[in-house]
Amino acid sequence: MIVQRMIRGVLAAALLLTVAAVAPLAAAADAARPEVGKPLQAADGLFKQKKYKEALAEVAKADAVAGKTPYETYLVQRTRGSIAAAAGDNETAAKAFEAVIALNRSAPADQIKMIQAVAGLYYQAKDYPKAAQWSARYLKEGGTDPQMRTVLVQSYFLGNDCASVAKVVGDNGEGNRRPTEAELQILANCYLKQKDNAGYVSAIEKLVTYYPKKEYWTDLLNRVQKQGGFSDRLSLDVYRLKLATGNVTTANDYLEMAQLALQAGFPFEARAVVDKGYAAGALGTGKDAERHKRLKDLAAKTADETAKARTQAEKDAQADKAGTALVTIGYNYVTDGAAQKGLAIMEQGVQKGGLKRPEDAKLLLGVAQLQHGAKARGLQTLKGVQGKDGTAELARLWTLVGQRP
Repeated sequence: MIVQRMIRGVLAAALLLTVAAVAPLAAAADAARPEVGKPLQAADGLFKQKKYKEALAEVAKADAVAGKTPYETYLVQRTRGSIAAAAGDNETAAKAFEAVIALNRSAPADQIKMIQAVAGLYYQAKDYPKAAQWSARYLKEGGTDPQMRTVLVQSYFLGNDCASVAKVVGDNGEGNRRPTEAELQILANCYLKQKDNAGYVSAIEKLVTYYPKKEYWTDLLNRVQKQGGFSDRLSLDVYRLKLATGNVTTANDYLEMAQLALQAGFPFEARAVVDKGYAAGALGTGKDAERHKRLKDLAAKTADETAKARTQAEKDAQADKAGTALVTIGYNYVTDGAAQKGLAIMEQGVQKGGLKRPEDAKLLLGVAQLQHGAKARGLQTLKGVQGKDGTAELARLWTLVGQRP
């Protein structure tokens, strides 16, 4: 939809130039010989009456005159192009304006607009190689309409030239120029057409980096979980990423995430998730409202019990040779609103070692750092996650969240 709106905008701008060209050119025909000028004046009159077929027939009479001067040829072709464009005969219009451009008699600003018009007309005529050729020329000759790069990319895509799409979008030679959303959509569709899942995911990752819409994250997260070797153990970690990207929306989402958090020993996180569900209106209503209330009470009760047992739990964790318990205690502090203290304890647990699943612990630490005031440290921690069971993949996606504009 974004692409098509852009294409329509380009064509509208280009056709304003072409359609408006007939009247002044017909008037200028007085400088041409009568056998050329009179048919063009007649064409102008018919054009104003929207009798395009008859107008083009008069242009053909002018074109049939032998020995036309370059100026007369210019008038004939430009008038033909303008009338054909208004009539919807895009191919005839494009060829006529090509001839006008080749004569190089227009003012520079007018010339560049005609190049743009030719690109748009060939696109409408579904001659995508030529649409790409003229779009590229427009940009090369200094055209400044940013939508024309999208026309170029879309023309390559529709012409089945995905290599050129990737080059223009990914290797555009313009330093830090940010690809437009439409360009990245086209790139993603190219990879889909080629059944290149890795390429498609890379394009969607760029979309969530620059244009972090919920639907892009939905697509990306669904694909990540379907990758071979992705562990079901990471369901709660996936939900954390979904929550951060606006993809926890239904009652079942909130309930399952809260239950997984309780099972993992994170009652404060469970309580916060349930509260979000109530605030969003997803929980506390309908036929399952009582069930929602029971989970809410359970999360609150478990959180209270965990808080009361904290002092002894910390002593036991400090005495333990492994850092697993410290990571859990620290994350509970973080999700209970004591981020600074909790992060310090989590970091201590990771550094202590002896962890059953060290990559899981580093992932959790990186997420906690990223979301609770230690973004730079969090990104560094996440980049160090190396697990091959989905932990590294999730860590990489969290870095995209952290790098959003």
